[in-house]
Amino acid sequence: MLDTTKILIDGGILSLAASLVIAISMLINPRLWLQDYPQEIQDSVPPKTDREKRLSLIVGVPFLLVMAGVALWSTWRLQAANQGGLSFLLLSIHAFGVVFIFNLFDWLILDWLLFCTITPSWMVIPGTEGMAAYQDYFFHFRGFLVGIGFSAVTGPLIAAVVAVLG
Repeated sequence: MLDTTKILIDGGILSLAASLVIAISMLINPRLWLQDYPQEIQDSVPPKTDREKRLSLIVGVPFLLVMAGVALWSTWRLQAANQGGLSFLLLSIHAFGVVFIFNLFDWLILDWLLFCTITPSWMVIPGTEGMAAYQDYFFHFRGFLVGIGFSAVTGPLIAAVVAVLG
């Protein structure tokens, strides 16, 4: 059966783990996430250097592994706790829910609260200080909608892996 408490807890674990990857990489160089900034900010700075592109890949791979890994771990544990008796649909909904919790956290806490409202200096790309685009709440809402689609695709993929291997 579907366990919403487990979705919330494991989604919280995913949110903390993924946020840690994001925060550490932004402290190193916020330009590593340049592609995720509003277009006005992207247009006002030079493109990523080759070094920044390599570092973005070095950060991006672990980030995606954390995203997929936590959702897979959570869904696998749920299936095991139910002796393999959960349907593909329930496994998909569970995996969707875990990833969706991060999407919600990313939108409300990382994007709207930190990025748009507080705008700490470690999130600001040098040369873009004070730009109005840092307060573009709608840009981040659109990102949240894209994240729903990502969650909807990820859920069945994770469920398929668990169903085949578990």
